[in-house]
Amino acid sequence: MVHQTIKGHVLEVTVISTTTVAPALPVQEHHLALSNLDLLLPPMDVGVFFCYAGDGAGAALPATLKAALAKVLVAYYPLAGEVVANAAGEPELLCSGRGVDLAEASAGGAELRELRLGMVDESAEKLVPKKKAGVMCVQVTKFKCGGAVVGCTFDHRVCDAYSFNMFLVAWAAAARGCSPAPAPSFDRSFLAPSIPAPPSPDALADKLFVPVSCVLAPPAATEAASAAANRIFRVTAADVAALQASAGPGRTKLEAFTAHLWQLHARAAPPPRQRRSCCMGVVVDGRERLNQDGAMKDYFGNVLTIPYGAMSSGDLSGMALADVADDVHRWVMEAATGEHFRGLIDWVEALRPEPSVARAYLGGDDGAEAAACVVSSGMRMPVGEVDFGWGRPAFASYHFPWPGSAGYVMPMPSARGDGDWVVYVHAAPEVVKAMEEEPTVFKALESGYVFDRAL
Repeated sequence: MVHQTIKGHVLEVTVISTTTVAPALPVQEHHLALSNLDLLLPPMDVGVFFCYAGDGAGAALPATLKAALAKVLVAYYPLAGEVVANAAGEPELLCSGRGVDLAEASAGGAELRELRLGMVDESAEKLVPKKKAGVMCVQVTKFKCGGAVVGCTFDHRVCDAYSFNMFLVAWAAAARGCSPAPAPSFDRSFLAPSIPAPPSPDALADKLFVPVSCVLAPPAATEAASAAANRIFRVTAADVAALQASAGPGRTKLEAFTAHLWQLHARAAPPPRQRRSCCMGVVVDGRERLNQDGAMKDYFGNVLTIPYGAMSSGDLSGMALADVADDVHRWVMEAATGEHFRGLIDWVEALRPEPSVARAYLGGDDGAEAAACVVSSGMRMPVGEVDFGWGRPAFASYHFPWPGSAGYVMPMPSARGDGDWVVYVHAAPEVVKAMEEEPTVFKALESGYVFDRAL
């Protein structure tokens, strides 16, 4: 039983039962190697949750989810397996058909609209399950009003958000009885290293990643991570458009948002502000860069790199937003090439079996002395398609309170479908405070904004 306080009273979330859902067809046990780009990820779990208002699902909700999950795990069988170590000590997938743990929970007499979703530690933290075994787990929490929350957690080493979105859409389609989506591809040849590997390391890969053996973990990293604040904000479509306009012609919404966030970090930096470095990274998907013909559209796994920029807080604070956005655009585009991704694959191959880590999470070249944050776009989140047969979600968000000391910010489309964004934030308290106090862009996520249209 988990207790949380909401609006002056204690909400009791009680796990009633847990079932392990296996694929509907038997899986011949086998090992599936992780790709070189999978090996860039440390052991960490990512969560996502969907809020469904009303009583459309009723008592059949868990049964519907289980039956559909069993069907879709036939194609997405790695999610029903386990991550184990191979002879070299590297992680790999054991496709065993173990299944996915699915917990059924009750929120007692609580109403869904009582959740303060913006206060992540009061809401998502209790509704997204902690994975104990396997690659993925699910929790279905029912509320007195008839609403429900479906939360999922998956091992990031196995797949990225793009891949998990594919799974979510397929799972929802199976629950509605729709025709199955195209099967995912686990063809590792897309990400095979050069044979033989180039004699010299890739310069950009060497700039963006570093072997773990070369990292001196700062003593305060764990303390900083535990002190981080977790929030979900909303950003109106008008404010997104205004940011993009201020960033100048040719700049994307994400580049404009990242530039604004970078300057916000600089303003929030404690004194002596002028000397402190701010490092900002952006996660870049490489599917379309490696294969422009769309051959990797259905590839399941990680195809990511994380370019970054670093400047002093004083310099950032004194720049126009358009100039900061120009800098973001420069280093993002430098990494958004097939050449970089192929070089990164070879860089990992030359390093194996030693693991590595993205420098953006470590503060870039300035290391522990820098304030670090990474932006990962969740704009491809298919909110409207995650309909299990009782309507589209009233709200959805990723959940990633990761254990590192760097901040993590993920914008995604609002479930309202009106161009607004919701932004998941895991960052230092002074940064979150700056977000809460600024007069534009970041706005509090009120219950009425989420549920008034749905209930």
